Amino acid sequence: MNATTMKRQHLIDPAICIRCNTCEDTCPIDAITHDANNYVVDFDKCEECRLCVSPCPTGAIDNWHLVSRPWTLEEQFSWDDLPPQETPSADAPAEPEPGEVAAIREVATSATGSRLPPPFSAAHPYVNLYTRERPAVARVAGNYRITDAAAESDIHHIVLDFGHQAFPVLEGQSIGIIPPGEDARGRPHMMRLYSVASPRDGERPDHNNLSLTVKRVAGGVASNYVCDLKKDDTVQVTGPFGDAFLMPNHREANIVMICTGTGAAPFRAFTERRRRAMRDATGKLMLFFGARTAGELPYFGPLTKLPASLIDTNLAFSRVPGEPKHYVQDRMRQRADDLAALLASEHTFVFICGLKGMEQGCDEALVEICRDRGLDWPALQAEMRRQGRFHVETY
Repeated sequence: MNATTMKRQHLIDPAICIRCNTCEDTCPIDAITHDANNYVVDFDKCEECRLCVSPCPTGAIDNWHLVSRPWTLEEQFSWDDLPPQETPSADAPAEPEPGEVAAIREVATSATGSRLPPPFSAAHPYVNLYTRERPAVARVAGNYRITDAAAESDIHHIVLDFGHQAFPVLEGQSIGIIPPGEDARGRPHMMRLYSVASPRDGERPDHNNLSLTVKRVAGGVASNYVCDLKKDDTVQVTGPFGDAFLMPNHREANIVMICTGTGAAPFRAFTERRRRAMRDATGKLMLFFGARTAGELPYFGPLTKLPASLIDTNLAFSRVPGEPKHYVQDRMRQRADDLAALLASEHTFVFICGLKGMEQGCDEALVEICRDRGLDWPALQAEMRRQGRFHVETY
């Protein structure tokens, strides 16, 4: 095949992909998909808009190979590593110059806002300090179930101690856990990403540790591994990851937190940071937290003990016998006047974290709340995104 027929193909490096799903969420034309092993790009759909490149925390997404025949999805799903680059002949089309690539990224990003900035007052995050090839090794300092014993959801609070290894994290960041062993194909298990549930000074203040909130998933390799950890076990950890979903640090910041289940992890970190280090903050914390029942809601006991002067807590339970179903969007509508007042402030930041299905309900509620009070939510949301004041992490 002559050089003029070679094509450039967008590929994802499976060796460093952490399966955070950012690329698939970002792609506007559904060109990215995944199975239990790899995230892959459909050559026939990809338009090389590069919107997925900047949000990727590891750079696994930023690979462009010249190929004489595009790799199929089936072939990409089977990879452990990227295949070697083909060597084009002298008259083959060249890759864009670095400056050209940078310009394409900049235009695509600024036109769509896909690369969300962090809050302006957020502290500087450290990312990718530890990798699969060079992980940190943490000791399990504790593992506690934080839902009722009879609850269907088996959710654990795990504390990891890093000893003398530097592992700085901020509220809103995540870490990767590498389960030991191999899958059915004899390949090392993929790492899984978990949000940090403790503030930057650690689960135990001034100790080099952090905590996670992990739900056991039937058949899940990583979740069962983590939930079964015993005290003094060791764990391989990568990261930290995330440079946008970060807590604003200025004292006037109003923080609206909307979550379900283990999506509460970063908001526990936000709340603990405010409680420990920002008692003089004038900004408000407002939480909307959904679960099936109180017994299924992680941290229910400690959460109910937090004073109203610290956090405005609104719980939504959808499976309480004899009571109507309530979801977070229902509680948002009930607090519409207070929520709208916060949304009208330039000091308000909105964070949504939890199951992917909750996004639509929240957005519909915000449209309605704003419309009925003279605000244009689509325009306001776009402005908040541009200013780093609206962030979503769903899975």
